[in-house]
Amino acid sequence: MSAADDDLNRLLRALADTTRRYIIDELARRERQSLFEIYTRVMSASDISQSRQGFSRHLAALEEVGIIEVEWQGTTKLHTLNKQPLASLMQHEWLKQFEEKT
Repeated sequence: MSAADDDLNRLLRALADTTRRYIIDELARRERQSLFEIYTRVMSASDISQSRQGFSRHLAALEEVGIIEVEWQGTTKLHTLNKQPLASLMQHEWLKQFEEKT
């Protein structure tokens, strides 16, 4: 298996979870948010119910594959969406085979 295939698998696993997609949607609307801000907005806008600790693990999974970047502002960890991995996913050869030809 190639490195590109490994990257594709990791990204697809990260995106397979509904909570993670809600997090991506929220960060696409408003960047540089703390865990508390993202958690509060996602929980109020969705039917998801989980602990902040569980939610934090979803953020960590997205950070691990590069979809989320973090920066520290004092003692607060701010999360920002990195669209590059999602854009590269769309350009992966395996997915390109499904593009409609016009």
